[in-house]
Amino acid sequence: MFWCNHFLKLRVHKIDIKTVKVYDQKSDDYVSLVNRPPSEPLIAFAKAVKPGGLVLDLGCGPGMAAAFMRDSGLELNAVDASSAMIKIANERYSLNAKKMNFSDVCGEEVYDGVWANFSLLHATKRDFKKHIKIIYNVLKSGGVFSIGMKLGIGERRDDLGRFYAYYNRSELLQLLIDLGFVLKMEYLGEELGLAGTVEPWITVRLNK
Repeated sequence: MFWCNHFLKLRVHKIDIKTVKVYDQKSDDYVSLVNRPPSEPLIAFAKAVKPGGLVLDLGCGPGMAAAFMRDSGLELNAVDASSAMIKIANERYSLNAKKMNFSDVCGEEVYDGVWANFSLLHATKRDFKKHIKIIYNVLKSGGVFSIGMKLGIGERRDDLGRFYAYYNRSELLQLLIDLGFVLKMEYLGEELGLAGTVEPWITVRLNK
């Protein structure tokens, strides 16, 4: 597992504690909500990473996506900030998932892929670009990055108290491209979330 307590001196803040507490308390509800067949973006990502490659699942939740990638022949480092999610991921899928925050990620050209599926939307806009830069650094040349975000404007908490930062499509794509990523595919949709509202989302697959 590759992470560290501090990445240079970027002063990246840790994930919002109140948000993590919601996932700890509602882990069973969340599992029921996301218990579905592998998504098209996940299947495509697993195929895009080189066979046997090492993937960081950043915000693995209950581990379903990580287990699918592992069973597809990839090596997995699955991590999440929620202790309850880590417990479920390890008990159900034997992932050896670890508890860690976004700010703990570091290294140079470690991973063949990074899967950040609706996790970095809990990072503040102030820190988001720093997290993306770190992800760019930990990816090997030609590595694959998939990021899922909710579409919208600004920063706010949902009805459950979770913190969210929203981006529109062009804003997100421009940020990722400006940092050096090459766009390969994007997916758009909407779905019911844990807070009981239907929100639009975007998932983007890129290469370093």
